[in-house]
Amino acid sequence: MTFGRDVYPGRSERPPGSSGLSIRAVRSDDLEALTALVNLPGFRAGTLRLPYQRTEVTRRWLENPDAEGLNIVALRDGELIGQAGFERYRGRRAHAAYVGIGVHDDHHGTGVGTALLGELVDAADNWFGLKRLELTVYADNAAAIALYRKFSFEQEGLLRAYGFRAGAYADALTMARLRT
Repeated sequence: MTFGRDVYPGRSERPPGSSGLSIRAVRSDDLEALTALVNLPGFRAGTLRLPYQRTEVTRRWLENPDAEGLNIVALRDGELIGQAGFERYRGRRAHAAYVGIGVHDDHHGTGVGTALLGELVDAADNWFGLKRLELTVYADNAAAIALYRKFSFEQEGLLRAYGFRAGAYADALTMARLRT
């Protein structure tokens, strides 16, 4: 059983051009690898997840995908090293979606985030017809902020004491990309 959507109809994978890197829709057999990924300290630090996420939490997420969203993973030489997706809003906000992305701690700075975000933006623009992509990022995550700016995301606001992380409150930025 496959969860999510094929990024490109008729093709189950698309190599974005980075050595040994492929992008595909998330699948149910990714359960263990996804759980291991989200429990990595660096991956988790950029999210609101608590430590030690159980496999059951990941399973519920896999079994209940957003029908109007997209969830993809990055693999390098068969190893799952990144996950990204967006969830489309409903009703009068159906033109917008919320983006989430994360990369394996050992693969930061290797083009994985760029490949994943590039696929999301392409799908949002050319397959889903979305006008607006939104995200929240910790204000001290300079690498992620630079990645988002590369794809025309702009800062829209500052959320003070947004999340409790590593024993202290951390600020976050709201960012959005508007398709013109």
